[in-house]
Amino acid sequence: MIRLLLLAMAFGYSSSQQAFAEGFPKFEAVTIDPHAGEVVYAVTVADVNTDTKPDIVALTETQVIWYESPDWTKHVILDNQTQPDNVCFAPHDIDGDGQVDFAIGAGWLHGKNTGTIQWITRGENPDNKWNVHFIGEIPWTHRMRWADVLGTGEEQLVVSPLNKTEGDGVKLTAFAIPDDPKTDAWPRTVLDGSLNKMHNHWHVGGRSKLTLTASEEGVHLVMRKRGRDSQTSSWNIRKLPNSKAAGEIKYGFLREGSVNLITTVEPMHGNSLVVYPHPVILPGGLERDPVQKRIVLDDTLGRGHALWTADVDGDHGDEIILGHSDPAKGKIKGPGVYIYDADDETGTKWTKHVIDNGGIATEDLVAEDLNGDGKVDIVAGGRVTHNVKLYINRGASASK
Repeated sequence: MIRLLLLAMAFGYSSSQQAFAEGFPKFEAVTIDPHAGEVVYAVTVADVNTDTKPDIVALTETQVIWYESPDWTKHVILDNQTQPDNVCFAPHDIDGDGQVDFAIGAGWLHGKNTGTIQWITRGENPDNKWNVHFIGEIPWTHRMRWADVLGTGEEQLVVSPLNKTEGDGVKLTAFAIPDDPKTDAWPRTVLDGSLNKMHNHWHVGGRSKLTLTASEEGVHLVMRKRGRDSQTSSWNIRKLPNSKAAGEIKYGFLREGSVNLITTVEPMHGNSLVVYPHPVILPGGLERDPVQKRIVLDDTLGRGHALWTADVDGDHGDEIILGHSDPAKGKIKGPGVYIYDADDETGTKWTKHVIDNGGIATEDLVAEDLNGDGKVDIVAGGRVTHNVKLYINRGASASK
């Protein structure tokens, strides 16, 4: 239930980050790769070479590219080894050897979007092309993330297809890692099959994760029913009141322990950035505590396609980071990357900060501290601009 979700997220919040100087930080744009591929479908951050430094990893239509920290040396670790196009990926130590692997969704433009799901693991030399291992197939596979949605204590690979191919809707599916992930079949559990055009999903909560989905029907919460064991495909689904069709979704905090937020791009590939602020309260029923507010922060976007929440200014509250890939209809044409900062404790007023105006047709982005200075940086991948860019958070002192 929504209240359980809120409570779990509240206790999971970390306030260790030091507050920055007063004012909003400046970001320095660095082009990591001017032409990574025809489309940079996804970007992520992972410690690929286990040196404790976060690296940048990009997924293009045919390749997985590792940019090694701190000088961002380029390594192509997958090249034309999957059905075109690659469309999504997610880092995780799948075989338990202490090194990161990557699950990959491919087949995006092959025939009728075959939706091949596989994972790759390195050989003795991580600079060489990695080895591909089969997981399964779900037509129209579009997004994937790791989370313990089954409550087993181990994370599963959760896959959301874009379109349905059978039944009433798309099959939001969790794949459990078998004893031998290279040779054994990966058990699958369908979490929900009732929604259409599921463009993205996000996991929140404690040990047993809950799943927020962005679909043609709006924003929904998917969770295991109370009293059910982890192997039972019996799930509750609840719709967020006032929500419309949505394409992107993230979860965050306006203020530590006080106000949480669900944020979306509406509709799919849409023009509007929307936030649903709500209080942290004790566990109870969704029907007794619906999320009432729907606040449109920006309705001028062109194909909003990337979304994140992170505390970029050190005030112990998350900002919303957004990227769009097509020119906008407002004064700020873009495409590019923006940050929206809440002006009050309730989340009803926000200020838009332009990080990149026209330098990247953003297809995906991620926010994390990449240089160990305690400040959250941004990595974005481009569609028609083909590029990968890093935006280094220089803090507010850079503006003085």
